[in-house]
Amino acid sequence: MKKRVVIGFLGTNLDMGFGPERWERWRPTVSICSQEGSAVARYELLYETRYQKLADRVMDDLRQVSPETEVRGHVVGIKKPWDFEDVFGNLHDFLKGYEFDQATEEYEAHITTGTHVAQICLFLLTESRHLPGKLLQTGPPRGRKSKSGMGSVSLIDLDLSKYDQLATRFNAEQLEALDFLKSGIATRDDAFNKLIEQIEVVALRSAAPILLTGPTGAGKSQLARRIYELRQQRGGLDGAFVEVNCATLRGDTAMSALFGHKKGAFTGAQSDRPGLLRQAHGGMLFLDEIGELGSDEQAVLLRAVEEGMYLPVGADQPVKSKFQLIAGTNRDLGEEVANGNFREDLLARINIWTFQLPGLAERKDDIEPNLDYELNRFASSHGRAASFNKEARESFLKFAKSEQAEWRGNFRDLNAAVTRMATLAPRGRIRTEDVTEEAERLTSSWHRADDDTAQLREVLKPQVMQSLDPFDAVQLSYTVDVCRRSKNISEAGRKLFAVSREQKKTSNDSDRLRKYLAKFELQFSDL
Repeated sequence: MKKRVVIGFLGTNLDMGFGPERWERWRPTVSICSQEGSAVARYELLYETRYQKLADRVMDDLRQVSPETEVRGHVVGIKKPWDFEDVFGNLHDFLKGYEFDQATEEYEAHITTGTHVAQICLFLLTESRHLPGKLLQTGPPRGRKSKSGMGSVSLIDLDLSKYDQLATRFNAEQLEALDFLKSGIATRDDAFNKLIEQIEVVALRSAAPILLTGPTGAGKSQLARRIYELRQQRGGLDGAFVEVNCATLRGDTAMSALFGHKKGAFTGAQSDRPGLLRQAHGGMLFLDEIGELGSDEQAVLLRAVEEGMYLPVGADQPVKSKFQLIAGTNRDLGEEVANGNFREDLLARINIWTFQLPGLAERKDDIEPNLDYELNRFASSHGRAASFNKEARESFLKFAKSEQAEWRGNFRDLNAAVTRMATLAPRGRIRTEDVTEEAERLTSSWHRADDDTAQLREVLKPQVMQSLDPFDAVQLSYTVDVCRRSKNISEAGRKLFAVSREQKKTSNDSDRLRKYLAKFELQFSDL
């Protein structure tokens, strides 16, 4: 049997008493050693110097009721018993210097006496294993006061894994959180499920930046929002979720959009603008395609993440904004650092938690549950259900899992395929012929993407090309082809907007085309 050692604060009110009548009162510290059948080998009594007289009386009484108990008194240097930092620091120092012998002794932290601050600190230090033991709670006798003053004694073991009901509840909560992060999809891929488990732990325990990497369409944006909503449910965030696609921030407007500006900071700044980082104060900022940010924006962002403050454009005083950052990218940021396109110190700051999301082609086992998810999404958004007949479902899954299915657009491709089949299916029933037609359509788009890519690489900047969605690549490639076969931008605009221009009183084909090309940093003369 190990020796029982109790560590606790002197109760300056509950342990009070000097006359004979004190034995008629319940005193929690003395009651511990009055219990039958649970001898205390040693009692470590903590108190402040000003309560020396009371401490001496209580220690004498402890020796009287339990002669076999070794009683030790310890003066702790607490000056402000209601100051958390003072109490925690002094108690921490005491425990750090205490010689624990877990091989022969077991320890109990008495949390009934002392100020509420002292009780909380003793709990935290026991929970963190600075005091390697259990929590001890005492209570007064029920009914009429007993002269023995023994009262009740209960132990709390902070190893929650020993409590079956609690363990079951926590397991259920974890499964609920994992299901939430996966949007309710019963994913089967072991590697992906393990990844989500890690993300769930980090999301609930850490407010440090998270970096989500992976190909376009792998679900980074949806996962970021789910992490935010999970944090919001568990009380971790009060502010908004602000999502920014950094690929859309170009030129002089990027700094203003992210960090805001003061009135008159530049031509056209007619009023103050708070900026997106300020909107994310108290919440979460998701910077998708963070590798697209310019060097100036990266520098200001680094300060904002590290210090929680930054300077808006044209401002003299910094603005405070505390937020959790999630960054997304389909690039290798390490390679971008080596090429001088991304700040090494910023990468180090956001690379604390990095999770690589696999593409759909790497998760063939998850295609079937995601297919059901997309069918449910279609029914919810369109107000009508659609389903496969048995042969059609088997045919689609066979194609989807084959080597022929490249899934270049990942889940966007799957969503588009389900939307097309469900829309065209007679009476909402997808047939084998619908699947065959869709498989040909997808295969053709993936092969056409090769031709589109070759043409676009000739005219686009490398960083723009890397951030281009397959969907945009098809549209842009067609636009480039029309421009190259036109004498001027007006002719190209008339061809591209031949239908919509007839519905307008005044045509602005050239301006529409010019703005569209500018989104990809192109001019008609480049083509």
